[in-house]
Amino acid sequence: MDFEIMYHDKLTTADEAVKVVKSGDWVDYGWCTGVPVTLDAAMAKRLPSLTDVNFRGGIIMWEPEIFKIDNPAEHMTWNSWHMSGIERKAIAKGFSFYAPIRYSELPRYYRDSKTPSNIAMFQVAPMDKHGYFNFGPNASHMMACCECAETVIVEVNKNMPRCYGGFEEGIHISQVDMIVEGQNPAIASMGSGAPATEVDEAVAKYIVNEIPNGACLQLGIGGMPNAVGSLIAQSDLKDLGVHTEMYVDAFVDIAKAGKITGQKKRIDKGRQVYAFGAGTQKLYDYLDENPECMSAPVDYTNDIRQISALDNFISINNAVDIDLFGQVNAESAGTKQISGAGGQLDFVLGAYLSNGGKSFICMSSTFTQKDGTVKSRITPTLNNGSIVTDTRANVHYFVTEYGIVNLKGLSTWQIAEAIISVAHPDFREELIAEAEKMHIWRQSNKR
Repeated sequence: MDFEIMYHDKLTTADEAVKVVKSGDWVDYGWCTGVPVTLDAAMAKRLPSLTDVNFRGGIIMWEPEIFKIDNPAEHMTWNSWHMSGIERKAIAKGFSFYAPIRYSELPRYYRDSKTPSNIAMFQVAPMDKHGYFNFGPNASHMMACCECAETVIVEVNKNMPRCYGGFEEGIHISQVDMIVEGQNPAIASMGSGAPATEVDEAVAKYIVNEIPNGACLQLGIGGMPNAVGSLIAQSDLKDLGVHTEMYVDAFVDIAKAGKITGQKKRIDKGRQVYAFGAGTQKLYDYLDENPECMSAPVDYTNDIRQISALDNFISINNAVDIDLFGQVNAESAGTKQISGAGGQLDFVLGAYLSNGGKSFICMSSTFTQKDGTVKSRITPTLNNGSIVTDTRANVHYFVTEYGIVNLKGLSTWQIAEAIISVAHPDFREELIAEAEKMHIWRQSNKR
């Protein structure tokens, strides 16, 4: 089998490739840094002549050209597995919608779904000598997408890092229908986030004190998990492992500080395992052809059984707000979708099943509205329309800048007391009064 001949036979232009898209089709548009660029520009030219084209993707890091056509809602829907800021803005324009699912379930969804997957188009690293196109830092659910698509179109980007894995980290040319050589744009940077605030650092200190040597880490995206990562890099911790949904810049800092060996991991020993990665160029350079890092599908990385098999698993994630019953919302502001369910619940559940494992949900105790009003993120009940990402039965540790509390197994009055104890002092009396009204406060509770 001559892969170069196959490559030449399947090579085409972006304009020719997108002609396969018809009205009513479902088109998978990659994931995160794998969203097409050259194909997207060609698709934007074709889309005005079509109707009801349904695109799927998520965590997009730049505004696709298909979003910029006149009256996009007349021609398309964008269906997101996990919203980014760009996708959130498109909701108001009437063509962007969230698809609620546990992130770990995506590969099975594709393989079992009755919804047709007509076309998959996405960016890949150049073909290697064995005929494989690497998905870059986007293994996630991409192989499942390809298996279910009637037509697979890859857009080659020479700047895409080649990310080693264990399985399903790339696709063979024999499974590809068309190849487009793209314009080789730099891989989009998510940035390493704003500098850690005093609140972030206070939360990080509480969490780092709970991490033992040899722990296996999962970090979510955002200021607080990154602050935890920075503190870990400066700590005396050693022999840490990584098994995470998203690979972020903080892991690079921890690894370069010599804290990560993975030698205490019971599975994938010595490997840093992740489903996808996004950050600065530093991160992409680190992942590129790094045998220590293992790109894997999300139904492996986020599988509760894999997580629980790793001793001392430490899961650290952000949230939007929490109520006095211990219900955590990590994905919406009332009815306004912010992100998605993602894998947070998978890691909350898996970490608790791990021998010595702990999961931490962290947030600042307050936020400031545009008019300068300070509001508590701890509320009597979640705001109307807010989504319960983590149920009250599953939350383990909850952390704010005012402390850390273990909510597992507590009665409702104990949960209310614990959560209020780490609320901003200015809101505690008000929260106690509301807890009393809801009959989850004992007179003997500390006031």
